[in-house]
Amino acid sequence: MIPLKGSSSWTSCFVALTAVSFLITPAVSVKHANFKTCEQSGFCKRNRLFADAADSLGSEWQSGYALDPSSIKLTGGQFTGNILKSIVGLEEKIVLPLTVSFLESGVARVTLDEEKRLKGEIELRHDSKARKERYNEAEKWAIVGGLQLSTSAAINKEAEQGTTRVLYGPAGSFEAVIKHSPFSVDFKRDGTTQIKFSERGLLSMEHWRPQIEKPAPPEVKEGEEAPPPPAEDPDKPVYDESTWWDESFGGNTDSKPRGPESVGLDITFPGYEHVYGIPSHASSLSLKETRGGDGQYSEPYRLYNSDVFEYEMDSPMTLYGAIPLMHAHRKDSTVAIFWLNAAETWVDITKSKSTANPLSLGIGSHTDTRTHWFSESGLLDVFVFLGPTPKDITQKYGELTGYTQLPQSFAIAYHQCRWNYVSDNDVIDVDRKFDKHKIPYDVIWLDIEYTQEKKYFTWDPMTFANPIKMHDHLDKKDRKLVAIIDPHIKNTDNYPVVEELKKKELAVKNKEGNIYEGWCWPGSSHWIDCFNPAAITWWKTLFKYEKFAGTAPNTFIWNDMNEPSVFNGPETTMPKDNLHHGNWEHRDVHNINGMTFVNATYQAMVERKRGEQRRPFVLTRSFYAGSQRLGAMWTGDNQANWDHLAASIPMVLSQGIGGFPFAGADVGGFFGNPEKDLLTRWYQAGIFYPFMRGHAHIDTRRREPYLAGEPYTGIISQALRLRYALLPAWYTAFHQASVDGSPIVRPNFFVHPTDDKGFAIDDQLYLGDTGLLAKPVTKEGADSVDIYIADDEPYYDYFDYTIYLGKGTKTIKAPLEKIPLLMQGGHIIPRRDRPRRSSGLMRYDPYTLVLVLDKEGNAQGTLYVDDGDSFDYISGGYIHRNFEYSSATSTLQSTDLNPDPNAKGSKTAAYLKTMSSVTVEKILIISAPKEWKQRTQVSISEEGVKDSLKKRTVELTYHEGSKGQANWAVVRKPDLSIGKGWKIDFGGTE
Repeated sequence: MIPLKGSSSWTSCFVALTAVSFLITPAVSVKHANFKTCEQSGFCKRNRLFADAADSLGSEWQSGYALDPSSIKLTGGQFTGNILKSIVGLEEKIVLPLTVSFLESGVARVTLDEEKRLKGEIELRHDSKARKERYNEAEKWAIVGGLQLSTSAAINKEAEQGTTRVLYGPAGSFEAVIKHSPFSVDFKRDGTTQIKFSERGLLSMEHWRPQIEKPAPPEVKEGEEAPPPPAEDPDKPVYDESTWWDESFGGNTDSKPRGPESVGLDITFPGYEHVYGIPSHASSLSLKETRGGDGQYSEPYRLYNSDVFEYEMDSPMTLYGAIPLMHAHRKDSTVAIFWLNAAETWVDITKSKSTANPLSLGIGSHTDTRTHWFSESGLLDVFVFLGPTPKDITQKYGELTGYTQLPQSFAIAYHQCRWNYVSDNDVIDVDRKFDKHKIPYDVIWLDIEYTQEKKYFTWDPMTFANPIKMHDHLDKKDRKLVAIIDPHIKNTDNYPVVEELKKKELAVKNKEGNIYEGWCWPGSSHWIDCFNPAAITWWKTLFKYEKFAGTAPNTFIWNDMNEPSVFNGPETTMPKDNLHHGNWEHRDVHNINGMTFVNATYQAMVERKRGEQRRPFVLTRSFYAGSQRLGAMWTGDNQANWDHLAASIPMVLSQGIGGFPFAGADVGGFFGNPEKDLLTRWYQAGIFYPFMRGHAHIDTRRREPYLAGEPYTGIISQALRLRYALLPAWYTAFHQASVDGSPIVRPNFFVHPTDDKGFAIDDQLYLGDTGLLAKPVTKEGADSVDIYIADDEPYYDYFDYTIYLGKGTKTIKAPLEKIPLLMQGGHIIPRRDRPRRSSGLMRYDPYTLVLVLDKEGNAQGTLYVDDGDSFDYISGGYIHRNFEYSSATSTLQSTDLNPDPNAKGSKTAAYLKTMSSVTVEKILIISAPKEWKQRTQVSISEEGVKDSLKKRTVELTYHEGSKGQANWAVVRKPDLSIGKGWKIDFGGTE
């Protein structure tokens, strides 16, 4: 970072700030010792000092970045030009090519590069083999669509001098106001500014410059006085060069062959008090300020995928994954930005509040959220989303980075894991005990101890002597096994996998260009480089059934340690000057590294047997934007305490807002031994994670649910059965996420975007579009919860139909056996009520529909179902129904959400035939009208019945609720096909 154009007071201000920074010693705990603070990260420290200097000078500050008007062009929806960076004391101006792309979707993209690096006109230090360009391939991994340029974007000729205005978006309702000098951009929607780039003048791109060796100080002979230092020249720039050329941390020195190259930008959200996203952090959903103050952070949020041992609560420190997507929300408006950069990134957040002027009419106080983003290397590449709704953001982001993978149905059921089940007989024994205690589960997991000497793609012959028998035993009950495969390959003799890795030169290399060696679970290890297409091709061969002997069609994969975790590396990961395919430095690609490994595993699972087209299941610990296309994630190595249980709710919600909703946390806590109340409450919370897995460290006591003893085992079992009963609702929510990016579990602001009292709430959640509102108990000893209702619809207790009316906070009794779960009026919830040992055994079970009537007496809901296994749904092999009850006609009707037969596919008819015997066996109506009290029957008409005039009747039973409870009614055995159209008339025939 260097001083730019401005007053001479810049120099003294910068020197003062630098001096002060060296006097500040951050409080470092044992948990933080292996990870950098901003003060210890050279480019983070430089960018913060840069911001401090600019803010301290206020109106005197002038950015040195200006757009050259003569270079401006707008062609085919793409605005281009050159930004010229001016430097104090130098006549040369640094040329930074600018591209602003206006996309057909209404999204705008701002990209800034550096001409000299782009053309390769720089010199690398240390004879490095690294690329000279700024990393420009993040798009290749993160973006899958949505880049079509707008044909209607046009320059507004009414712009004032020194400004270019571009109209774009739906009906030209969006506008980018590009100020030339100093360069800045305001993004407007309907004439109102929503997002500002470089309002504070913090745009920064550290340009290439040669290293100039400073002359050694003159030698002072004994008895002589040292000459005074040269006087400071206020016209010369002052540099903080301490971390420009190399940087040491944790016993490793980063050689930085390209010198300093960070990029930074301030992004302001005027009028927006709440910002969300940028997972993963153990923090609140509504992100906190990071410049100190009561209850705030003093460190920026860090995005640098890392293996963080026993991470702490309420912290902006880095965790295992990074999605640089941030939403800003205010009443009736949501906007967002996506910072496409795979290098280490930090984000500062501050808020500026203005109070209402008592003399102004209609103008109240408002809050601006000011953010400052900076990454160590790469392009400045930012996408701008102008909403205006939360769903608009998740949909447009999903168009760019891909929607959530539609998983196999077993993947959303319960997973049982620990490090480690010690033998194949142990697995079989655990499986039998689940059945003995009538506890449903779908998947059992194996950690690293199943391998022979921690060599992946092997089985320990002493403990897992017959893995096929183990798989067959599980398959009889339609259960699966997940085995761990990590990216580190043991460096040892007589191991064909590592021998091939070396021979084919498919491993990550060190800065000298030789194969990189580090330490992980197996000891000396090498890391597969999945940026290399040849490495992916080879990786896919290793999962073939004949190659990975002992696996079967019910084997699936867990990718852990893929940040990558390197036990003897800096910050427990790889050196930044390691080299990947194409000679990109690891610093450039670090946050994408984990996703490339999952991508390779996903492809391998798709192709493990010719002709077998089954959806993969892969769990990952490390992730980046786009990882949602490939599988599920979990929040890493949490602890068995109440704080970690409570933190899991906002962490999972944040993943959904960040575009990766297939998320969960280790139920029970990975480290430590939860006491039984905590374990029970965690299962009750865990049934509301999209990915639900119980997991534990190797040193913990066994804690399978059947070991808890009564009443705990019974209570946990009931919670799991509730999860299984609601699997149709869960699967429908997953389907919606897979087509429009909607979070699977949703925070209050997403469901009620106009209710400002609920914008910071992150300890309760809604399940998809079902209207189910859960508030898990996460406090020790609590026997009630306060749940917030944001609207004036009636809400009903899921279990006893107690009515809750009116906006505001409601107290719900929650003894240990009670799960606080409400149903919002106006919804129809599909479920399956027959208890089974696994979800696969429920495939042809009948459905129950729960009608929860709103204040007008209406309800609506959907059901999506397919075979839960193959890709046949792409060719029409699915059922997607809409259910709607109208009080005006007193009818419940099932209609096809895709009624055009030509819009279906080749698999439609065959799938409908396989589901022809699957019916609706029961209909519950909550808040049934009082006039039904004397009614005993309803009439049914069905699609496909030859005599449409001939209707059949079935029994209706009415129940009057006790005090405080809703009336309810039941229609039993209507025997309506789930795949056909039908109508129930509740007007009835007496």
